[in-house]
Amino acid sequence: MNVARQSTPSTSASPQAPPTVTPLTESTAAAYVASTCFKIGPPTRLGVELEWLVHDSRRPHSSPAPERVGAALAALDLHPDLSSLPGGSRITREPGGQVELSSPAAEDLTACIRTAGQDLATLRAAFAAQGLTLAGYGTEPHPRVRQLTLRQPRYLAMEEFFGRSGPWGKIMMCVTASTQVCLDAGTEASGAGGFRQRWQLAHRLGPVLVAAFANSPLLDGRRTGYRSARQAVWARMDPSRTLAPHGGDPREAWARYVLDAQLLCVRRADGQPWNAPAGRTFRDWLRGPEADRPTLADLEYHASTLFPPVRPRGYLELRMIDAQPGDGWIVPVALAAALFSDQQAADAALAALEPLSAASAEPGPRGAAWTRAAARGMGDPVLRRAALDCFAAADAALSRAGVDGRIRSAVAEFRDRYPARGRCPADDLLDSADDPKDTATDCPEELLGSGEDDASC
Repeated sequence: MNVARQSTPSTSASPQAPPTVTPLTESTAAAYVASTCFKIGPPTRLGVELEWLVHDSRRPHSSPAPERVGAALAALDLHPDLSSLPGGSRITREPGGQVELSSPAAEDLTACIRTAGQDLATLRAAFAAQGLTLAGYGTEPHPRVRQLTLRQPRYLAMEEFFGRSGPWGKIMMCVTASTQVCLDAGTEASGAGGFRQRWQLAHRLGPVLVAAFANSPLLDGRRTGYRSARQAVWARMDPSRTLAPHGGDPREAWARYVLDAQLLCVRRADGQPWNAPAGRTFRDWLRGPEADRPTLADLEYHASTLFPPVRPRGYLELRMIDAQPGDGWIVPVALAAALFSDQQAADAALAALEPLSAASAEPGPRGAAWTRAAARGMGDPVLRRAALDCFAAADAALSRAGVDGRIRSAVAEFRDRYPARGRCPADDLLDSADDPKDTATDCPEELLGSGEDDASC
C-alpha cells in the first residue's frame, strides 16, 4: 500500500526514460513505464514492509480508538522530515487503522533483519505503553466494524471504487495485513541476477509463499474455509489491478497492465472528491481530448494504485505473504532473499515449482495453484513438496553465504514446524478457534466460503 521510498532497493541507473511530456500520449506513457519499472543493476539490496493490525492488549476482541494509535505514534522519536525511526524505517498508517513499518534498503539479509527488528522493537514498545499490541494476522480474526480511520481523498475514492463490485475492497482496506519483501529487479543478463528470471521466479514462487505462510483463516470471528482468506479476498477484487500481467517481456507486459488498468482515483484540487469515472482506464484517459489528457505525475500516481502480487516499482515488491505472528516475518524474508541471491538455489526452486506452473495457465491470484494455496495451505501435497524443496534450496544458499546462524535456525524451525508437517500458521489459529457455530448466529455475506472447508451458509 504505502511504500516508503527509503525501503526501495535502489540500483544503478535505469535505461534512459523519455522526457516528460504534458500531455502524455500512449506511446510516451508506455515507454516511460517500461523504462522505469525495472531499475537495472546488480541485485544486492533488499527491504521489508511489515503491516500490523492493532489490538487492545487487554481486550483484543475490541477495536482501540484511533486516538490511542495516534498517541503511540506521537510518542516515537521520529525524524522530522522522514517520519522514520532511528534505524531508518518509515512508519505509516493504513486506511483501516493498521500500522506499517517500511525498512530502509539493506546491503544484505542480516543487516535488513537487524535494522527492521530494532525499529520494530521501538515501535512495539511505544504501542505497549498505550496498552496496544501489534498483531500479526493476515486478516483480523475478531469481529470488526469495517470503517476508514483515514478519511483522505485517496482512500474515500478507493472505498467508492471497490464498493462497486462487492465487499472485498473494504475488507482489504480495513482488516488485512501483510509481510512484503522488496528485492532489486536485477540486471539485463540471463540467470538468477537477470530481471527476467527474477520476475519469473517471483510469480512461480507466489503460491508457495501464500501456502507456507498462510495466516488468515478467520474473518468476523468465523472460519472462512481458507488458510489465507486474505489471498482469497485479493483474488475477488478488480482484476485490472490485482492480477498478474500476462506474457511477453516483463517491461512490455507491465506497461500494458498499467495503461489498461481502471482508474481508481483522479487527484483534484483541495475539497474536491477524487472519485474516478466507472470503467475508465488510463488508456481511455490518454485517448481523450488533448486538453484533458493526463500528465506524467498522473501516470506515476495511477501506478501507485495497482496491487498485483508482484509489483515492479524499480524493484520487485512481493505482496502475497500474510502478516506473520511475532517475529515470524523473518522467515519469508530469509527464504526469498536466499532464493533470489543464489543461482544454484534459484535453479533448484524453479525446478521444484515447475509442477505448479505447468498445472495452471494463470500466473496470478486466480490461477489453480494460487487458489489451492489460499484454500489448503501446506495441506496440498504438491505445494508442500515444492515448499520443502524451496526451503532446502534456501538453507543451502544461506549456508554458502555464511548467514547468521540464528536466521538459519529460524528458517529450519519454521520448516520443521509447518511445511514438514503439512501445516501453516493458519492451522494454529484453527486449532484454537471456537466452533464457528458458537461465535455467531448468522453468516455475514462477507464470509468467503467455497474454500476447502466450505464455510458458506
